[in-house]
Amino acid sequence: MTGEWLATGGLLVLGWLWWDGLKKREMAIKAARRVCDQAGVQLLDETVAMRLMRLRRDERQQIRLYREYGFEYSDTGDNRLPGRIYLLGDRVLDVNLVIMRTV
Repeated sequence: MTGEWLATGGLLVLGWLWWDGLKKREMAIKAARRVCDQAGVQLLDETVAMRLMRLRRDERQQIRLYREYGFEYSDTGDNRLPGRIYLLGDRVLDVNLVIMRTV
């Protein structure tokens, strides 16, 4: 009986992580779109990919899930440049773009 409860609890935790991950991925896509629109560049593939997930403390020293997503964008339409989005819990910490323009 204890093994069944343990397995059920494990499945519930995995289900919650999957569901929460979908919400955070959507948050990251919206942040990438917003930053690309502000910078005047094109978000490629309209998606992000998780690069890293781990536990980390926030400013109130509470443990949160830290996620790092990567995406690609183009400033000319002929190239692919990397971008990163950093989330801690429900907050977008930062979005990084490296815009390379030739003069």
